[in-house]
Amino acid sequence: MEEEFRQAVIEKLRRKEELPREWARALFPPEKREYELVYYDKEREEDILAETMAVPLQPVCTFGRNGQGQWHNMLIFGDNLQALRTLIEQKKEGRLCNADGTPGVKLIYIDPPFATRQEFRGSDEQKAYQDKVAGAAFLEFLRKRLILMRELLSGDGSLVVHLDLRKCHYVKVILDEVFLENRLLNEIVWHYENKLGTGGDVFDGRHDTLFWYANGPRHQFKAIHEPVKERKQQPVTQKIDGERIWLRDENGDRRYALSKETRPVGDVWNIPIINPVASERLGYPTQKPEALAARVLAAASKPGDIIVDCFAGSGTVCAVAEKTGRRWIGIDCGKLSIYTIQKRLLNISTSKNLEDLKKPYNKDCLPFTLYNAGLYDFSSLKNLPWEDWRFFALKLFGCKDDPHTIGGLRLDGRLKGSSVLVFDHVKQAGKQIDEETIHDIHAAVGNKVGSKFFIIAPRGVFEFQQDYIDRDGVRYYALRIPYSVINELHRREFTALQQPNDEAAVNDIVDAWGFDFIRPPAVDWVAGLKRKNGQASGAAFLKIKKFKSHARLHGQETHGGLETFSMLMLDFDYGGDVFDLDAVFYAHQLEGSKWEAAFLSERIGDKVMAVFIDIHGNEARVVIPRSEFGLSSRRGRGKAIARKVVR
Repeated sequence: MEEEFRQAVIEKLRRKEELPREWARALFPPEKREYELVYYDKEREEDILAETMAVPLQPVCTFGRNGQGQWHNMLIFGDNLQALRTLIEQKKEGRLCNADGTPGVKLIYIDPPFATRQEFRGSDEQKAYQDKVAGAAFLEFLRKRLILMRELLSGDGSLVVHLDLRKCHYVKVILDEVFLENRLLNEIVWHYENKLGTGGDVFDGRHDTLFWYANGPRHQFKAIHEPVKERKQQPVTQKIDGERIWLRDENGDRRYALSKETRPVGDVWNIPIINPVASERLGYPTQKPEALAARVLAAASKPGDIIVDCFAGSGTVCAVAEKTGRRWIGIDCGKLSIYTIQKRLLNISTSKNLEDLKKPYNKDCLPFTLYNAGLYDFSSLKNLPWEDWRFFALKLFGCKDDPHTIGGLRLDGRLKGSSVLVFDHVKQAGKQIDEETIHDIHAAVGNKVGSKFFIIAPRGVFEFQQDYIDRDGVRYYALRIPYSVINELHRREFTALQQPNDEAAVNDIVDAWGFDFIRPPAVDWVAGLKRKNGQASGAAFLKIKKFKSHARLHGQETHGGLETFSMLMLDFDYGGDVFDLDAVFYAHQLEGSKWEAAFLSERIGDKVMAVFIDIHGNEARVVIPRSEFGLSSRRGRGKAIARKVVR
């Protein structure tokens, strides 16, 4: 960039003037491409791959158990950008293999949020500008994840992206950049005739678009055939070689050939949307039919392949992968999604059979493990065996596992080339790290370690409060668990996960960065029966009287009240082990009813599990006995889920 142009840009920015549109190419020059989308804050691929944190996966619970070393399906709660980075590391380590032994994922099928909701108010010009900024942010949000998806795929893997008319044209250009234009295999139109019209002055929208890209010169494909439907006016037919039939229209023009019973599926798929009263419907916004996912998986993968959906939503891809013998990994940043998928998988035996819709699937799901990625339970971490703690500590701070010895001191890894010591709080229980400890370490290693040295330990082990201590040109950093953010070590400020507070926000994009630790909110509640004229009615209620959350945002401790409440989830007949989601009440709903959730008392079993969730994904869990609602005890049992849970 020439100095004269650089100064002109600086002057425009100083005056808070909008930069001319024609300057875009000079500010964001194309890199070895004939064309690309240019927009503000577009990062280089190299920077995205190098600087995205790989956060460790903390097992929360395992449903069922496979033999040692056998595959477990994975359900991951957290930001998918960091989770994808971690899965890429697993692929490199040979821990992410398909049934045929090939590393990497064979198929990624995503249904990302199509666009963000805008609540900006202003003039038409201001709103148009704001929409452009939001649109660019969405495209970069998706592009970062597409770059990591490409790295996660196997050499013969492929990607299917589900979009609607709002952003598909922009995303197509991004996909061409990331995967190359010649890797586009199909633009598939999902046509749904059964959607009710809305009227108005435009045509009713009755289709979505699926872009299918290959990750390399080879890809898996299996042709799909569909039954030939009878037509009201049977066309004239002519047999050829006794095997194929040519259909002709009323004018005798030959149209296409087909077998006697089926024909190959083209790139327009006529699959109905889910009926509002269908048993398949879970009440989750934007849920897609299993028949659609089943066709994608059948065409682009085979049994035993790993399938990933990193915008897992209601878990349709996970459920179909389970039913068709694929291995699966589902990722979502929403607690509603995670609990919806958990319930869907644990109750999959009663869902429909993909091969015969009139019959249930009638099989339990294979074992799967629920993981946290980015939001961790410290009470579980500190009880890990030493080797597991060491591994987690190194991964948490992005350190390379590299045991080495300096000055007779055994060290565990490296962070940006500098040595890292993971303090063994198990073996050295009760010992503190104070300034004298730093003095002893420095006496052993001196300036042999360079200018930086890192010590990872539980927060309570450090006696000093500062982030680092300097000794003769060496800076000794304290990396504390839970939580340690040292600004000079991180390119970006940490940002927390966001949970929705109304149904319309369930599919909003979330871009969290870094890690945090679970801090359950404090809740004051009351339960009972609604009464009319002194008599108990059939309506029960659970009322939130007080709510207080805790979070650490931008390095600062924050506290909040009901404005930080996200949603209430209920299991009306809690069986004592697995939370089985029955109902969800969003903050927006409860605020309008004076923070009171109402439901039929007939749904209440012996125990109700209530999960109060704040906007950052922290939970407060309460088991409420039936008597707390003023109901007499009943003989019976809670829901039986045939699944052993391993904590």
